[in-house]
Amino acid sequence: MAKAKTHYTCQACGYQTAKWLGKCPDCGAWSSLLEEAGAQQDEKRPAWGASGGAAKPVLLKEVSGETEVRRRTGIAEFDRVLGGGVVSGSLVLLGGDPGIGKSTLLLAALDRLARHGPVLYVSGEESLRQTKMRAERLRVEGDSIHLFAETDADRVLAATEALRPQALVVDSIQTMYLPELGNAPGSITQVREVAGRLMAYAKRTGVPTFIVGHVTKEGSIAGPRVLEHMVDTVLYFEGERGHPFRILRAHKNRFGSTNEIGVFEMKGAGLVEVTDPSALFLSERPVGKSGSVVTSTLNGTRPLLVEVQALVAPTGYGTARRTAIGVDGNRVALLAAVLEKKEEIPLVGCDLFVNVAGGMQLNEPACDLAVCAALVSSLQNRPLDPHTLVLGEVGLAGEVRAVGQMEPRLVEAAKMGFQRVVMPAGSARRLEGTKLKVVGVETLGDALRAMFD
Repeated sequence: MAKAKTHYTCQACGYQTAKWLGKCPDCGAWSSLLEEAGAQQDEKRPAWGASGGAAKPVLLKEVSGETEVRRRTGIAEFDRVLGGGVVSGSLVLLGGDPGIGKSTLLLAALDRLARHGPVLYVSGEESLRQTKMRAERLRVEGDSIHLFAETDADRVLAATEALRPQALVVDSIQTMYLPELGNAPGSITQVREVAGRLMAYAKRTGVPTFIVGHVTKEGSIAGPRVLEHMVDTVLYFEGERGHPFRILRAHKNRFGSTNEIGVFEMKGAGLVEVTDPSALFLSERPVGKSGSVVTSTLNGTRPLLVEVQALVAPTGYGTARRTAIGVDGNRVALLAAVLEKKEEIPLVGCDLFVNVAGGMQLNEPACDLAVCAALVSSLQNRPLDPHTLVLGEVGLAGEVRAVGQMEPRLVEAAKMGFQRVVMPAGSARRLEGTKLKVVGVETLGDALRAMFD
């Protein structure tokens, strides 16, 4: 066999070059190029194709069998994010910060899936005893859960072929390696090749496969970007450090929506599903305090009520600060400029702090009006009616624009005991019916007068 050629690969973006460079020409990272051996051609090496390379092209109408077979994991929030359950033969990548609960979630899911047959949990980071300690803490006692502590991907696939499990978990992809490549585990080549082998196995056998991925300090999954393109579903487990709430969010899903989220709470016995997240996020809301406004955000088909908090204080330095957590800081600066210009509210000499309680992220403009209301409430020290919901997008001209899918938002608000909603007049005209008192506004000034006069 010919000697494998070496090349230098950027560990940040996957760029390859024949010689070493101090700075990657593609992504600009410094000292990120490492020498790696190219993959050698081996006749015994299995093909990447889902059919092992032996199939021939067929007509679309000749494809037989069910096109989509989903299996419920038994964890409703997990199934919601997956699109109704895990699809047979799918490859799911789960990423998140260390200690966020990735392994805990997958072990709990395997406990439910093990009721239909054997499942395999492969750990490349923990020993069998350590994995069993976690299982005992989670009260996982599945008789069909098989554990395998191994980092050699060839041995993992051989064990999987012999067991034929109902589901496979590999924790984590950065610890797996193929001996013939000669590169260190976690390198670009190793991660790409191992993921390719797992993808081929999942497609060929129909076994749903979950792989855990480490994340970088920027929050993205470590390894080549092609890894996220190869898999069927990319999930991120998010949560503020020291905060009990965890948000499971889909960034890519070939079999479902990418807007759905799952909400969990970390407790001593593991992750607990939050079936009513709106009540949880509003449980500690201060009543009768300025700077607190409730709005509704839509994640897929689920409306969530969240509290937007603002603190406006005179700046003690030459330049005012603009700090935002849970909402885009540029958006907050834009809304502050609209309040200053259109409504003559003096914010230029004040520090602005905006926070979304509970660790939620507001990614839609429907929450603009709530941010403006919270800023004005804090500045003037005038609390908003605690039974009022605020919704609407604010434009640069000070107009309040319509918001889509208003009915499910208002149904959730009525369920939580809200009695009044300040919303765009355009949305109010299209509203068919609600139990809440609707106040339609067309401009930011109208909205502020409706809330504080």
